[in-house]
Amino acid sequence: MKPETPPMPTLSALDSRTTFKDEEELAQLSASQRIRYRLVGADCRYHANDNISAYIKEGELEELKAEVQAKLQEVLEALVIDTDSDHNTHDTARRVAKMFLTEIFRGRYTPMPEVTEFPNITRLNELMIVGPVTVRSACSHHLCPIMGRVWIGILPNEHSNLIGLSKYARICEWIMSRPQIQEEAVTMLANELQGRVKPDGLAIVMEADHFCMRWRGVKDTGAKMINSVMRGSFLKDANLRREFLSLLDRQKA
Repeated sequence: MKPETPPMPTLSALDSRTTFKDEEELAQLSASQRIRYRLVGADCRYHANDNISAYIKEGELEELKAEVQAKLQEVLEALVIDTDSDHNTHDTARRVAKMFLTEIFRGRYTPMPEVTEFPNITRLNELMIVGPVTVRSACSHHLCPIMGRVWIGILPNEHSNLIGLSKYARICEWIMSRPQIQEEAVTMLANELQGRVKPDGLAIVMEADHFCMRWRGVKDTGAKMINSVMRGSFLKDANLRREFLSLLDRQKA
């Protein structure tokens, strides 16, 4: 009688041991389990809107894509869709897996885009507004699209770093390309820009359509969500805040 092949160890089984996991042992795990193991070992949060690219090794994104594809194929089968004979859904699992990992959720799996920063040599200290920047995200509750626009107000000081106009759009895209709620997305964007530009004041306004309201549930096609983050001078100076918001109203008109 042939000896039984030992089953592939699960992450929970490995976590229960106290010995160090070497590369050979980790190689037996799936890509998602290896990545999760590193995250847990580093005591790093991995919520839907967290970037986990630092814990993904070369080649693992392709493995992860194949893993997600297999799970999505199971979802289609559970929905009683005959993907073998239905030519429209025959390749759906692969397409959706690719879309999740390399497009609509890519902000979780890819590092921050390179952003060149310049010193504020001419000591600019006047209000600058960037926008509207078109953004696309997804609601983490139902994975439905969020489509909207973002406006960014910056009040630099002599010590601020200046970044190129297109880099604001790239940072917005990176932050927004993950499952999340709008309130947290705007705060994450503000934190990133505050840390990079170091302005005296930072203001962000986001206006968006939520397809979790349009497509399902109440099916309200007219409602939008608008929220803002005000920091530094924008929070303290009512006149500056009023100037920023009035210029936004002019753009919207």
